[in-house]
Amino acid sequence: MYQSFWQMITGKVGVDQMSGPVGIVSEVNNAVNSGSYSWLYVLNLVALLTINLGIFNLLPIPALDGGRILFVLIEMIRRKAIPPEKEGIVHAVGMLLLLAFIVFVSFHDIMRLFNK
Repeated sequence: MYQSFWQMITGKVGVDQMSGPVGIVSEVNNAVNSGSYSWLYVLNLVALLTINLGIFNLLPIPALDGGRILFVLIEMIRRKAIPPEKEGIVHAVGMLLLLAFIVFVSFHDIMRLFNK
């Protein structure tokens, strides 16, 4: 997971290899319609998505749980609290960047659906 995330940051993984919410729904639909053992495929896909979401949530990105853990670690090292206003600004910027990334990936998912 971390290696994939690093490859995404460095540009080794293209946008065509990423999926957002729209792409995930499309893959769940493929799994449901895959045949006699479709429930097993759906269950495996749900397990994989859950694990990936949990790991992604722990990344040290502001607005995610990992970002909050990073702030707590910084406060422990400094032995001084970070002003809530500054932490709030960092988390707000992180959330805006995260939402922009979701819109970007979802746009490419929708374009991929129309180009099939």
